[in-house]
Amino acid sequence: MPTARAARRATLRLGAVALAGALLAACGSGSTGTSADKDGKVTITVDLFGTFGYKEAGLYDEYEKLHPGVTIKQSSTENEADYWKALQTRLAGGGGLADVQGIEVGRIASVTQQQADKFEDLGPLGAKDLQDDFSAAKWAAATTADGRTLGLGTDVGPEAICYRTDLFQQAGLPTDRAELAQKWATWDGYLELGRQYKAKAGAKSAWLDSVGSLYSVIVGQEKERYYDASGKLVYDDNAAVKAAWDLSVKAAQDGLSAKLAQWTPAWNQAFSSGSFATIGCPAWMLGYIKGQAGDAGKGKWDIAPLPGGAAGNWGGSYLAVPKGSAHAKEAFALVKWLTAAEQQAKLFKKQGSFPSNIGAIESVKDVTDPYFSDAPIGRIFGAAAEASPVQVLGVHDGDVNQQITNALGEVERKGTDSATAWSHARKGVENAVG
Repeated sequence: MPTARAARRATLRLGAVALAGALLAACGSGSTGTSADKDGKVTITVDLFGTFGYKEAGLYDEYEKLHPGVTIKQSSTENEADYWKALQTRLAGGGGLADVQGIEVGRIASVTQQQADKFEDLGPLGAKDLQDDFSAAKWAAATTADGRTLGLGTDVGPEAICYRTDLFQQAGLPTDRAELAQKWATWDGYLELGRQYKAKAGAKSAWLDSVGSLYSVIVGQEKERYYDASGKLVYDDNAAVKAAWDLSVKAAQDGLSAKLAQWTPAWNQAFSSGSFATIGCPAWMLGYIKGQAGDAGKGKWDIAPLPGGAAGNWGGSYLAVPKGSAHAKEAFALVKWLTAAEQQAKLFKKQGSFPSNIGAIESVKDVTDPYFSDAPIGRIFGAAAEASPVQVLGVHDGDVNQQITNALGEVERKGTDSATAWSHARKGVENAVG
């Protein structure tokens, strides 16, 4: 094992994951977590995926002002699948881990059931006093069978549809969010409106970004998707999964998709280029859209409730402290502060990440977002969060979803028929689950 000083100097990078800043390696059990850097100051490293929004909302700067001597360095990977793969490599090797690691909700069962020994129990650090701040379901998902708390919830992912009002106007479609909610009260209605859009917009712009994105939103409306309550893998026999698959295939066959794989550079660029008019929009997507479309997109986007007659949830993450952090105590203090009601409320107002902290939910109910045409995001996502199902999460939820959306990508980009693509999805799941 390298010395602590040498480890602090080492800058590690694995795979193709791009760093936003230096990721400082550390070794040790992390059970005390009170060591400081050689100058008496503490650098807390944070490794995330997507756009959590802490830096964009100024929360790191605020925390550093409140805690002189603390510096926060964040690295981030756009694609969660790439992030998770790299994290597994680091957990297996014991090096290169950040003091704080983000965990997507589709991976949390894997952490609590298979990797609990690799993360700090946050209870003794102070989390045991925070349980009442979160919903029972959010808390339970990050708790092991023997009561260890391995993460604190950052947000939840209530869903809506984000759409480009300027593109709708050009295609002669209504732009009023209430009228649209009526027209796409069902998913069939949503696709029918898409066919009308395609007839007017032609090849210039597609109705939606990708059918993988569409599928993820639809299946997010279901309580039971890939596993049942006993932990049995049931995706292949689940009628709800099959219905979501069939509707997504239909959208591809009707030519409604821009055929853009999510988290790719082409997908990112399309937010500002007008390559698609609608996207399934969990609350956290608002911050991502702002980051990709930039100032030029302000006022061109709006938000309407989800089709399908039911609310849904896609995403929602946790912050965890891996064993091996040289600053476990300080890392937990940061996690506690970032997930507190006041900070979650600020993050929603700035980035759209809907709070998982109960105390923040009431305070954001009247929030509107000028970027999204003053949409009442507090009411839209608040209603969706209240009606969303408490989803059954399995050890390989994220892997199953990824294999299915990969197969849907074959349908829209290669013209693979539905049955063949589904067989590829099944094979991919078999390989991923083992």
